[in-house]
Amino acid sequence: MPVKPRTRQAFCRIGWGELCPNSARHPNGTGHWARRLCFRCYTFWVRKLIVNADDLGLTAGVDRAIVETHIGGVVSSATLMANGAAFADAVAASRSVPSLSVGCHVVLVDGTPVSPPDAVDTLLAIRSADPGKFYSSLSAFAARAMLGGFDRDQLVAEITAQIRKIQSAGIHVTHLDTHKHAHIFPEILVALLRAARICGVRAIRNPFVPVKAMPARLFKGKRDLWKRYGQVRMLHTFSGQFLQRTRRAGLLTPDGVVGVIETGSVDRPGESSGYSSLLRQTLAKLPEGTWELVCHPGYNDADLLAARTRLLDSREQERRLLLSAELRQFLEAQKIRVIGYREFVEKFAEKGAGNRL
Repeated sequence: MPVKPRTRQAFCRIGWGELCPNSARHPNGTGHWARRLCFRCYTFWVRKLIVNADDLGLTAGVDRAIVETHIGGVVSSATLMANGAAFADAVAASRSVPSLSVGCHVVLVDGTPVSPPDAVDTLLAIRSADPGKFYSSLSAFAARAMLGGFDRDQLVAEITAQIRKIQSAGIHVTHLDTHKHAHIFPEILVALLRAARICGVRAIRNPFVPVKAMPARLFKGKRDLWKRYGQVRMLHTFSGQFLQRTRRAGLLTPDGVVGVIETGSVDRPGESSGYSSLLRQTLAKLPEGTWELVCHPGYNDADLLAARTRLLDSREQERRLLLSAELRQFLEAQKIRVIGYREFVEKFAEKGAGNRL
């Protein structure tokens, strides 16, 4: 007589601590049934999440928030801006928390080069009122990148200079990403991969959001989010090239990112379209694998206002959320384990092969 398979309870989580009334019992075999019936179910699969705080070095307030959300919250990694106004403060902050994985937040748009301007002239904005700076507009930068207007050797030189500046400060650079996800564009990616190999950095951010984690219904009717959703979906066409080139270069990368579309949205009483609500729904839909949550904690102070960033109040909100017990409990309930980039790289070193944990 055949043995009846054992079953286990699988709960769908729809809130930080809510149980969905549609909870069901699923076979305890491979788990595929559970995924078809309810994508957000608790199963024996473990999903991993790198929680990376961007813009370390932007202001002293941002640096302080990143350290706080690492010590008392879920932030596991951060990326440092070599040309940030608070670079020295960021270096000191990084040294104070050796458990924080620190990478380089490569800035090629909306900033100034580390290299002498004359040495990277093709990277600078043309006919700018503020000479010696990169393009401030992402659309102008993207157009130039797609038309091959940047000298590739200059790109590699500038990216290398930014990484070397951080390494020279005594920081072990565990990974790379780019300001405004500039390495989505193939021309920038090729240069980033070359610079990573030159500097001995083993991992880079995968800047593409998984399609299953961005259903259109979450963003429809919300003007700014809908526009960003459309841009992210359109740029997803570069994802195949990204994976091929990264593998050929021998670098490691997670399975993708989340938090990109939601960035900048603010929670408002009585609304379900704020940052924490959208993030909760996105995280609940993550497939198995290793993913990266992009976040921007900070303090909305005078230095931040002077930095001319669009992310102001949202940084305060993200800081509070990343420190909250509710978020930690939600991740535990979803069986999402938080890791840093250092652990991500070390796991591959131990296994000696593969491009996914």
